[in-house]
Amino acid sequence: MPASDTIRFPGGRVLEPMLSYLPTRQTPARRFLGSLRFPAVAALGLLLSAAPFASAQISLGTAVDLALSSNPRVLGAKSDVDRAIAQRSQAHDAYIPSITAGAGIGQSYGYSPQPPTLFTVTAGSLVYSSAQFAYLRSANAGIVAARLSLEDTREAVAEDTSIAFITLDHDQQREQVVRQQAEFANALVSIVQKRLDAGQDNQIELTQAKLTAAQMRLAVLHAGDDAAVDREHLAHLIGLPPTALSTDSIFPSSPMPFDAPADTTVHGYANAAVASAFSSAEARRQQAAGDATFRFRPQLNLVAQYNRYATFTDSFSALQKLNGTIKADEGVFGIQIVIPVMDRTRVAKARETAAEAARSLHDAQNAQIEALDGQARLRHSLAELQAQTEVATLQQQLAQEQLDIVKTQLQNGTGNPESQPMTPKDEQKARISERDKYLGVVDATFQLRQAEIHLLRQTGQLETWLKSGLSPQPPTAPTPQP
Repeated sequence: MPASDTIRFPGGRVLEPMLSYLPTRQTPARRFLGSLRFPAVAALGLLLSAAPFASAQISLGTAVDLALSSNPRVLGAKSDVDRAIAQRSQAHDAYIPSITAGAGIGQSYGYSPQPPTLFTVTAGSLVYSSAQFAYLRSANAGIVAARLSLEDTREAVAEDTSIAFITLDHDQQREQVVRQQAEFANALVSIVQKRLDAGQDNQIELTQAKLTAAQMRLAVLHAGDDAAVDREHLAHLIGLPPTALSTDSIFPSSPMPFDAPADTTVHGYANAAVASAFSSAEARRQQAAGDATFRFRPQLNLVAQYNRYATFTDSFSALQKLNGTIKADEGVFGIQIVIPVMDRTRVAKARETAAEAARSLHDAQNAQIEALDGQARLRHSLAELQAQTEVATLQQQLAQEQLDIVKTQLQNGTGNPESQPMTPKDEQKARISERDKYLGVVDATFQLRQAEIHLLRQTGQLETWLKSGLSPQPPTAPTPQP
C-alpha cells in the first residue's frame, strides 16, 4: 500500500459494500471496514477507526461505493423495488386460496337456521378473470419501472459524490497554489522593503507589494474555507469522518467520445430515468386495460367451507329435531360465477385510469425530449470547455517560460548592456503571475470534468464508467512548481 494510504483497486472499482448487514451501532469508519474485501482497503479502515485524526486519501471509486451503500435515496429506491415485487405477488396470489378459521360458540333462543360451531374453515380464491391478466402485466411493468428508477437513483448519487470528490480535489489544488502565491508575495514585500531602504524603490511600490500579500492571505483563507466545507459535504455523502479526508487526484481516463451523436441505447431511451417513466406509463396502461375489462366478462371464484357444529348445545338439538338430516359436520365446495352487467362506478374508474395512463405516457415522452436536449447542450459545451482548458494550459506554459527567462537573466544577465537588468522583485512577480495562470488551468480542468460527469449522468453511463477499470491518469493540469 502506498505511503499516502491511497486506495487503489486493480482493474477498477469492484468492491460490493454490505453496510446494510452490519450492526446499527457501528461507527461509520467500522461500517466502512466491514464493507471492504481487499487487504489494502481494510488497512485504511483500521486507520480511520483507530486514528480518526490521521490523514488519509480516498479514491473516486471508493467514495462512490461508500455513498451507494448507505445513501437514503438509494435505500428508498430499493424499498420501492421491494414494494413493486410485493404488489406483483399480491396480484398473482389472487389465484392461491386464502384460508381462514374461526368459531361461533354460543346459545341461540328461538329459531336459528345456523347452529353454533366449534370451528369453521373457509377457503376461496380467484379462478379466472380477464382483468387479472392485465393487472399482472401492470405489476410486472411496475417492477421494471422501480428497478430502472433504482438505477437512475444510483446514477444520481454517483453524480453527487463524483462532483463532491472533484470539487474537493479542485479546492485542494487551489489552496496549495494560493499558499505558494502567498509565500511569493511575502518574499516580494521583503525585497521591496529592502529596496526602499536602499533608495531603489518608493513607498507606492511597497504599498502595492503589501496589498498583493494581503490579497494572497485573504485568498488562502477563502480557499481553506471552501476546502473545509466541501470536505464536510463529501464526508456526509460517504459516511466517513471529515477530519483530514482528502482525495487522491486520480481519475479514469477517456470517459467517452463526447463528440459522438447522442446515444439512446440505454434501455432503448435517453437514460434510466426516461426508461422508468415509460415503464410506469405502461404499468398504468395495463391497469387501465384491466379496469375497462369487466362488463359481460365472467369471473370465476373458488368457494370452500367446512363447519363443525357444537352438538352439545340446545340450538343444535332443536335444529336436529326440525331437520333430521343435519349432522355435526357440514361442508360446501364449488365455483362461483359472477357476470357484471352494469356498474357505473367501475366505468368511471376505468375512464380515470385511462386518462392517467395517457398523461403518464405524455410525461415520459416529454422527459425523453428534455433528456436528449440536455445531452445535446452538454456535448456542445464540452467542445468549448476543452478549448478553454487548452487556452489556459498554453497561458500557464507561456508564463512558466517567461519565469524561466527571468530566472536565467537574473543569474547570467540579459546580455545587453543597455537593457534594464532583472531583479529579485521581477522574479517574485513572475512567480506570482505563473501561479495565477496555473489557477486558470485548475479551474478550467475542474469545469471540464464537471461537465463530463454531468453528461455521463445524463446518458446513464456514469456508474459504468466508474466500474470500467480504465487506466487511471493523473490530473491534466500541470504539477504545481515550487
